[in-house]
Amino acid sequence: MRALVTGAASGLGAALAAALRERGDEVLATDRQDGPGVDLRLDVTSQDDWATAVSRVEETWGGLDLLVNNAGIAGGGRIELCTDEEWRRIFDINLFGVVNGVRAFTPLLKRQRSGQVLNVASLAALVHPAGMGSYNAVKAAVLAYTETIGHELAAYGITAHALCPSYFRTNLVSSMTGTDQVVAHIIGGLVEHSAVTADEIARAALAGLEAGEELIVPDEAARAAWDLKRHDRTSYDAVMRAQAAKLEREA
Repeated sequence: MRALVTGAASGLGAALAAALRERGDEVLATDRQDGPGVDLRLDVTSQDDWATAVSRVEETWGGLDLLVNNAGIAGGGRIELCTDEEWRRIFDINLFGVVNGVRAFTPLLKRQRSGQVLNVASLAALVHPAGMGSYNAVKAAVLAYTETIGHELAAYGITAHALCPSYFRTNLVSSMTGTDQVVAHIIGGLVEHSAVTADEIARAALAGLEAGEELIVPDEAARAAWDLKRHDRTSYDAVMRAQAAKLEREA
């Protein structure tokens, strides 16, 4: 398999690139900054960078089997504290970065009439805790866009998959800037104390791809939260509102 992974310098992107290579796949690891393990500089907000990536893939491999849109930043903040600038930044990177990548590679994928697209969303695409409005909204948008891709490109033999993990240990929180430092502190603690690693999420993601899962919910905590929302909405709402009240007490 020939795969391109964005945001591959660290965290889940690095873990996905490593897991692909371990099973013998060819990987083009990209990131907006040069570094160990990065093959190509790619800022996902730059259409010029995406055009360069497409050219590199065509020149090196002649095609692509898997596009992994992983690059993203953390974000959030309570309703009255999350600024317009914060909203625009998270959508520019986390949503339009995905849109740019899919749009850039769709002509190639259509020509070869095959391929997979894996978009890294989040459990926040499915369940929506307080203090996370911008992050919840952008990840829900990624999930909706992924479903659209799957419908639109199915006739070309192309499948689309969304990965929705809960909190796992990564350096993603280091990218979180914003007004609401209380939310940033809480999220940082949840990430730091998670028992789940990026390597585990990467392995589950690839297993989900192999199984043809369009919605990949890779860890037990994420599956439990999603099941609660689907099967016991009253209890789910009670949990979410208790979390919101706790956030206000800690502020």
